[in-house]
Amino acid sequence: MAVILCYGDSNTHGTRPMRVAGVSERHARAQRWPEVMARALGAGHEVISEGLPGRTTVHDDPVEGGERNGIKVLPAILHSHKPIDLMILMLGTNDLKHRFSVGAYEIARSVERILLATRAEAVTRGELIVCPAPARETGTLTDVFAGAEARQAGLEAHMRAVADRHDCGFVEAGAHVAVSQGDGVHWEADQHERFGAVMAEQARIALGRLR
Repeated sequence: MAVILCYGDSNTHGTRPMRVAGVSERHARAQRWPEVMARALGAGHEVISEGLPGRTTVHDDPVEGGERNGIKVLPAILHSHKPIDLMILMLGTNDLKHRFSVGAYEIARSVERILLATRAEAVTRGELIVCPAPARETGTLTDVFAGAEARQAGLEAHMRAVADRHDCGFVEAGAHVAVSQGDGVHWEADQHERFGAVMAEQARIALGRLR
């Protein structure tokens, strides 16, 4: 049984595009991309979805609170599900919130910290970095993500460089899916379906390299 851990934020959780800022609804389980991926991979694969709305890479959130700092809770999550064959890491979108005021290079470096922290726990056989689909300053979350479009410039290149530097898989989500115009961050159900199919193929490739 190949164990795949999907470590991410609201788009891994399956949060619907928000009709009211701060009011969260969730896509049906079968529509969320980790579930779509699991169905496509079939028997012999266990897909664990660890998506937390608002999760950042390395930042405590002074507004929303909670344990949203991705690197703080990482060891407990890893050891809860060990041994893990493949960890899929998709974080960075929430770092683009105006309150954190960080750019693409810093976000990529923060993802690199999570990757290195993951390897330090020695419970995964392989890792795959996903660069999130670009955020848009539109709809209900415009104020929350003010300036995000400018700050995310170059994120894909910086994250790809991290993956290359550490010899792990890489996927550019924005090459396959787009955020909803309703809030500029979350995905509609059809995008989850599309991304789940893409990630099933990427997971097969990544797992094949581990054999």
